[in-house]
Amino acid sequence: MHSVLSACTCLCLHFLLLLLLLCFQLQVLVAEENVDFRIHVENQTRARDDVSRKQLRLYQLYSRTSGKHIQVLGRRISAKGEDGDKYAQLLVETDTFGSQVRIKGKETDFYLCMNRKGKLVGKPDGTSKECVFIEKVLENNYTALMSAKYSGWYVGFTKKGRPRKGPKTRENQQDVHFMKRYPKGQVELQKPFKYTTVTKRTKRIRPTNPS
Repeated sequence: MHSVLSACTCLCLHFLLLLLLLCFQLQVLVAEENVDFRIHVENQTRARDDVSRKQLRLYQLYSRTSGKHIQVLGRRISAKGEDGDKYAQLLVETDTFGSQVRIKGKETDFYLCMNRKGKLVGKPDGTSKECVFIEKVLENNYTALMSAKYSGWYVGFTKKGRPRKGPKTRENQQDVHFMKRYPKGQVELQKPFKYTTVTKRTKRIRPTNPS
């Protein structure tokens, strides 16, 4: 009788240990499913990407307030360009995995930058972080450009197409809302990147004719 009780006790203890182990594994799985990766993703997208192939685009940025397009007129910046204006054609290069960009006037080769006072200026050298902007696609489908160096400062313009200073801008203001548009008669500059793993030693497989 004593041996039977001992065996039952061992079985119960073994069952309890298995149950506890199962509960622990379930807690681990639930914790993994509830992990918030937003901070990790944000940090990764803001990090410099010197390995991947740079994405280059040619388009215009239509200002919601001025009803015109951003112009890079050398050192001077405005939002008074008509559709197809040569100074309104912008070369936009990704600086990271896509969220950060550098914007250069195609005609002048000057970069759109924001200095420490929050003023929009054109610079011939775009390597400074003052010339890097974070693209934000808003709920209304407009795009906002926030300075990568001065967080919370946005590219913005008045109704007359004059630049607003960064400290006076907010994401919900129409002054900082833009729409991407291709110039008249222009197509996307960036072509799909094609690659192949075929080498000189690889034999080409010819399709067989159906019998």
